[in-house]
Amino acid sequence: MSNMNQTIIEAFDFRHATKKFNSNKKISEEDFDTILESGRLSPSSLGLEPWRFVVIQNKKLRDKLKPYSWGAQKQLDTASHFVLIFARKNVTAHSNYVQHLIRGIKEYEDSTIPAVEEKFDNFQASFHIADNDRTLYDWASKQTYIALGNMMTSAALLGIDSCPMEGFDLDKVTEILSEEGILDTEHF
Repeated sequence: MSNMNQTIIEAFDFRHATKKFNSNKKISEEDFDTILESGRLSPSSLGLEPWRFVVIQNKKLRDKLKPYSWGAQKQLDTASHFVLIFARKNVTAHSNYVQHLIRGIKEYEDSTIPAVEEKFDNFQASFHIADNDRTLYDWASKQTYIALGNMMTSAALLGIDSCPMEGFDLDKVTEILSEEGILDTEHF
């Protein structure tokens, strides 16, 4: 087995869902930036990257979230870094977000944009993604798991423990993050 193959297998062997972190260990800025960048550079359906990463380092905010984060009771107190991944709402060809990607980021020629929009619409229709707001949001949420997996693998390659968590009271956590100006509920 080559060195690279062995490194990959060792990283996956190392990776596990850490239930309680060593609070005396802090992830270096360089390592954490690498982990975040691996998420940002992750692939997504149609290249839309319908996510937003938010790092919660403020202890008071973590304490405020804790009663409504039953799946993260031990991790909130001990994790060096706590990352939330938000999925974007209303990811359709004609949404402001997708139009910004098509025109501003990817810089499609104006003459090609109608064909791109039609392809996008047909894709979402054929998979019933655009049937309603819920199916659109579920599709975007699935994309965030790709970024999450890549971030966790990057952490493992760096010898850093991680743990994915879903155990939250969605309404209460949304309320807190909205009040704090962290979550824009119109778009995420």
